[in-house]
Amino acid sequence: MNYCKIFLKPKKEESLLRFHPWVFSGAIQSIEGDPEEGDLVEVYGTNQRFLAIGHYQIGSIAVRILSFKPITIDADFWVERIRVAYAIRRELGLAGVENNNTFRLIHGEGDNLPGLVIDMYAHTAVMQAHSVGMHYARHEIAEALKTVLGDTLQNIYYKSEATLPYKANLGSEDGYLYGGEVEDIATENGLKFCVDWQKGQKTGFFVDQRENRSLLERYAKGHSVLNMFCYTGGFSFYAMRGGAEVVHSVDSSAKAISLTNKNVELNFPGDLRHKAFAEDAFKYLEKMGSNYDLIILDPPAFAKHKNVLRNALQGYRKLNAIAFEKIKPGGILFTFSCSQVVSKENFRLAVFSAAAQSGRSVRILHQLTQPADHPVNIYHPEGEYLKGLVLYVE
Repeated sequence: MNYCKIFLKPKKEESLLRFHPWVFSGAIQSIEGDPEEGDLVEVYGTNQRFLAIGHYQIGSIAVRILSFKPITIDADFWVERIRVAYAIRRELGLAGVENNNTFRLIHGEGDNLPGLVIDMYAHTAVMQAHSVGMHYARHEIAEALKTVLGDTLQNIYYKSEATLPYKANLGSEDGYLYGGEVEDIATENGLKFCVDWQKGQKTGFFVDQRENRSLLERYAKGHSVLNMFCYTGGFSFYAMRGGAEVVHSVDSSAKAISLTNKNVELNFPGDLRHKAFAEDAFKYLEKMGSNYDLIILDPPAFAKHKNVLRNALQGYRKLNAIAFEKIKPGGILFTFSCSQVVSKENFRLAVFSAAAQSGRSVRILHQLTQPADHPVNIYHPEGEYLKGLVLYVE
């Protein structure tokens, strides 16, 4: 197959020689052919040297690299990439085990498939395309999933309406590529939860906090717990299993609170330790007293683009400052940022500033990140997006 060719400016090939999976538009000297967004293109350096093959797209990132070797991107390619990713999840003890059927199978650049995310919930794969190229390949990817996962896979739900570049005007609609049964009860570390992959945030659940929820469970015994931005209550029911005395869940979405209550009832029917509130987080924090000695702050991304980074950091400072002010002496604060554009250093500085503002003595107990099924490609450090701190507040 003949692909369009992209030629890079002199000295602009270094990042590809270091296996970074993006080509920026400013690095391009010329294009042979007339590629459309989503097409496969070959990338060349000086002296006609082949560098990579990937998906062409409009914007600052012009090519997302699929391979640094001159291979054919066909059915076998998708099967092999998914097979390797699945083998890693089995090695991690996440796939094919009795007490867990929830994990991320494909994590974009971390699994050498930039622009693609696939989360597994029991027998359902939820697929998200973040590039036009992955959108065009969705049916091939679905077939590869069926080949690799076999009978364990009963549904493939495609959920990319909100993640594809809106300027591409693809008219994509969410829906099933395979199967169609809504079997929405999944298991994580022995706990059950409902997943709304059709209308919920992201793919329906925040799989990336699994290990951090387990850590919280170890701290929860005897504590009064506040789970802010609770979404569907993940941290809440881990806290309950850990022996918390009181667990309060807060989210601005009434639908999220409904799912939180449903999940708590699934695991702890009739348990009166839990209450949930559909309320704005900042308003709840401002008016609450010093009622809690374990607080979780896991807000949605305050910044998705660098041009709003300053406002995002102010948001993190304000949020954590209130928590430092209100948490009981000897309390523990789990605080997170999932904004990719907020660096680990920036997030830590925002939290440190909030701690200094409170005047309280604060110790770092743990520094947290995303779990191993959200791997970071060593050549793509931008893939490390989740940052967290566990703090002891005197």
